[in-house]
Amino acid sequence: MPITVLLVDDQELMRMGLKMVLDAHDDLAVVGEAADGAAAVTEARRLAPDVVLMDVRMPIVDGVAATEQIIESGCPSRVLVMTTFDLDEHALGALRAGASGFLLKDTPPEDLVSAIRSVAAGDAVVSPKVTRRLLSRFISEDRTPTRAPEILDDLTDREREVLEHLATGLSNAEIANGLHLSEATVKTHVGRILTKLGLRDRVQAVVLAYETGLVTPGS
Repeated sequence: MPITVLLVDDQELMRMGLKMVLDAHDDLAVVGEAADGAAAVTEARRLAPDVVLMDVRMPIVDGVAATEQIIESGCPSRVLVMTTFDLDEHALGALRAGASGFLLKDTPPEDLVSAIRSVAAGDAVVSPKVTRRLLSRFISEDRTPTRAPEILDDLTDREREVLEHLATGLSNAEIANGLHLSEATVKTHVGRILTKLGLRDRVQAVVLAYETGLVTPGS
């Protein structure tokens, strides 16, 4: 079965371009479109697509609020937000709301397709270059934790170490190389971290690591 996608953007030309890119791949199917966040929530609930490709800045209801409503509704769709600016506080809000990652609108088509496939498979799109700068600027500019660090008490020392590395945007392979572990072992640790902390994916783990002060901007 193809991966079903809902396109959400207030610019019709942008939606047309995205649809052309995705329709060129047999394993992707655009099942609906929406021009604002309110319509996005309605269509996500109605269609239950695998992935919602969500613009951030839109009229009526923005992408952040729409993402939050989709996640809280229990809809199985995973949200991948798109933004024009790589340092966009709205994109961070979408991550906090439960989005599985974000991309810049000038992302090459092949990277967009790869990201959609990854998100549909249950992974999160965490770009080290963009995510690290975004989090460093907006999560904790005053370096004051916003979540109690005790929330991490159930993690083992190794799991905390893996989370620290994960928070810098490293892939499983890069974490494995840095900690002299196998990639399979790192994947197991990441899974346990998400389960223990009740997190949806790696993106939420990155945000939590900053919010608890486990890592700080610039560290």
